[in-house]
Amino acid sequence: MKSTHTGIKRIIHAFGYSFDGISATFKSESAFRQDIILCISAAVLQFFLDLPLLFRILMLVSLLFIIIAELINTAIETIIDRISPNKNPLSKKAKDIGSAIVMITILSVALLWISLILIA
Repeated sequence: MKSTHTGIKRIIHAFGYSFDGISATFKSESAFRQDIILCISAAVLQFFLDLPLLFRILMLVSLLFIIIAELINTAIETIIDRISPNKNPLSKKAKDIGSAIVMITILSVALLWISLILIA
């Protein structure tokens, strides 16, 4: 469905839709809530480490990728469940790929954090 809004009004509505998506995910997905807690905890922890500002920025931004990956995974799962609640090998494959996106993102962020802490 194409939006009838243009300019700044479209941008304002887009922010609203984005907030709705984050809110719906937070309410319905325990994994997303766990990721939020993980990211907030890690963000607080990094302030106690003696690291250069650039490292801190990289570490904080990397946490956003975990949230993005979980949102993508939730979108995939929601679409699959909307198509059919029945078990299907292709549905499983799509959901497993979404889960792999999250896992690889978390492992990448962990590797980045460990690397930055060790070279600091």
